[in-house]
Amino acid sequence: MIYPIVAYGDPVLRKVGTTITKDYPGLDDLIKNMFETMYESNGVGLAAPQIGKSINLFIIDTTAFEDEKYPDFKKVFINAEILNETGELWEFEEGCLSIPKIRENVNRHPQITIKYQDENFVWHEEVYDGIAARVIQHEYDHVKGKLFIDHISELKKRLLKNKLLRIAKGEVNVDYRMRFPVLR
Repeated sequence: MIYPIVAYGDPVLRKVGTTITKDYPGLDDLIKNMFETMYESNGVGLAAPQIGKSINLFIIDTTAFEDEKYPDFKKVFINAEILNETGELWEFEEGCLSIPKIRENVNRHPQITIKYQDENFVWHEEVYDGIAARVIQHEYDHVKGKLFIDHISELKKRLLKNKLLRIAKGEVNVDYRMRFPVLR
């Protein structure tokens, strides 16, 4: 099942996701459907708040980046917590399925240590760097109620204000299903 992507302006994107347990109803189907939704939307990551669920769950598949270090990087992150971010900040252009047609340079740390549970609720503590670390940080922000535009300057945010309002109103053309807060 393909979920509509929640657009900028919906309050669920600003909520901190709650911890879930293995008895979360329909979790296997939810994860499968999130991957299906992400692929249909041409994304490389998707967090549960982006489909209207305020829980600490996100998925990633960075295969499209053809990263030599992580060639088949496809993972489920449940109840994730970034323990450490290290290295000199590096700038890279990011976009977001919930904020279509807007891309901005964002500074992030190149290496992270993250603790999370996989889809079988087995705990892992791992270190990632490069593009994998960036995508994880972007999706992790979603489950913490943050968006990539929170990392840009106030001036850039002011310049984007009208575009963001148009997105919230549904005045944007995308080739995937979206749910707009102003239209509900």
